[in-house]
Amino acid sequence: MIRHVRFDKKKRVVDELIRRIEGGVMVDGFLLPGEHQLAEEFAVSRGTLREALAELKRRNYIATQSGVGSIVTFDGMVLDQHSGWAQALADTGARVSTDILRLEAVTRPDLFNRFGSDQFIALDRRRRTSDGTAVSLERSLMPASGGLESLPDVGLIDDSLTITLAAYGYVGAEGDQWIGAEPLSDEDAELLGRPAGTVFLKASRTTYDRRERFMEYVESWLDPLHFRLHLQFGHSK
Repeated sequence: MIRHVRFDKKKRVVDELIRRIEGGVMVDGFLLPGEHQLAEEFAVSRGTLREALAELKRRNYIATQSGVGSIVTFDGMVLDQHSGWAQALADTGARVSTDILRLEAVTRPDLFNRFGSDQFIALDRRRRTSDGTAVSLERSLMPASGGLESLPDVGLIDDSLTITLAAYGYVGAEGDQWIGAEPLSDEDAELLGRPAGTVFLKASRTTYDRRERFMEYVESWLDPLHFRLHLQFGHSK
């Protein structure tokens, strides 16, 4: 009986945190409150809470990093929920995998006036559905400073950019995003397995951390057949 009650409490915590994550209340990169605070909020023991967090980690909703805490990693190919946008695969049952195409230091003099530096770490990623169809291409630029300059040598932590940035002290706090539609270039079309000129959604996002430091500029090309956008406005009830 005691074990059954504990299971029910764990399930309640898991279900509520999943609701918040999938609903965009806790977005990709969100740093969860500490264990003590969460245990008090849900009126459960620290042991039950840790079991709930372990279940969320097993189901790829969060990841834990020593010295950082628990970080939301459920993105489902996120656009920018911080700015009010949310997206999901049209086929909600689809699973995606990520190919890292490039992780290297680059020089971009054209971005010096915008970001105060021309030295960046470039990360290019392609995402595929379970049948191998490429549905998005992301090109990220991060500052080659604050320890991030070592990424080409040491790689990403758990293959996650969100976890890696948080481990180096970069947790997103604000930014802006633009989204439109553009035809694919020859290079991008080849990477995505589409004819050149195919129209994809294009999202451009700039993110700054809690210390107002530039942390990422990313351009994403998204297959409109697999993505939808949702904008919420007015006062929530």
